[in-house]
Amino acid sequence: MKKLFVLLCLSLFAVGYGQDDKQTDYPKNEMKINALFLVAGALEVSYERILNEESAFGASLLLAIDDDIDTKLMFTPYYRYYFGKKPAAGFFAEGFGMLNNYESYKYNTIGNESRTTNRTDFALGFGLGAKWITKKGFIFEINGGVGRNLFNSTDTDYEIIGRGGITFGYRFN
Repeated sequence: MKKLFVLLCLSLFAVGYGQDDKQTDYPKNEMKINALFLVAGALEVSYERILNEESAFGASLLLAIDDDIDTKLMFTPYYRYYFGKKPAAGFFAEGFGMLNNYESYKYNTIGNESRTTNRTDFALGFGLGAKWITKKGFIFEINGGVGRNLFNSTDTDYEIIGRGGITFGYRFN
């Protein structure tokens, strides 16, 4: 009976020892810039951390450079699930939250006057996109999404918000 117990303990130890952490052979950090918004007059930079071959989380920060853009600031954390063959690349679906600050305009029809109000809101949404990566780690990404602001529901111009871009970046350790 002692021999059976020792054999059982050793086999359990061997099974537990065989479950070593899998080492990844790909970098897990990405920095990106949205070229589409840069041309339009805003700077959007993103950081993404790859959790495993199929998922990642990240955050984007957008700052308006041009005064003509109503949205002045957006902070967007997101989670992505990838369906491609390469690690964290190919077609993806994402869920995001967005803290956004924008200027809202109210017009008076009598005196043709306008009033500007600065508002901050939080939105939840989803998006789709695709990411391609080279062997050297350069990234090209296209994405788009839609969400709904949750708190300033009387401001119908900004009830539905969009997210998207044409992004270039680099994956590193």
